[in-house]
Amino acid sequence: MKRPVTDDDVRQLAATARPYSLVILRWGPARRQSGAVETENAHQRRMVELRRDGKIAILCPVTSDTICGVAVLTVPVDEASAIMQGDPCVHLGMMNCEVLPCHSFPGDALP
Repeated sequence: MKRPVTDDDVRQLAATARPYSLVILRWGPARRQSGAVETENAHQRRMVELRRDGKIAILCPVTSDTICGVAVLTVPVDEASAIMQGDPCVHLGMMNCEVLPCHSFPGDALP
């Protein structure tokens, strides 16, 4: 049987928290513009490159009519915002981007 989580357990974990940037991408009004498929392909290549280069820790494409993706970036909010403003889909209004400061714990991973 597992023991209950104590306040001390919470404090110990909280002490290991590091800052990250949470990016939420939503479909924008220009989603279906001419050339959208090519632009989205460029966006996907760029996101995979950012992941490969360690700027994106977790990349989550979303299958929804409203939200198209979520990512956790390892860089500060200002840098994450600048990176995402350079995204081809964001630049052309196919996607809208929100960047939020967040905290997480080194070593956390998807199962």
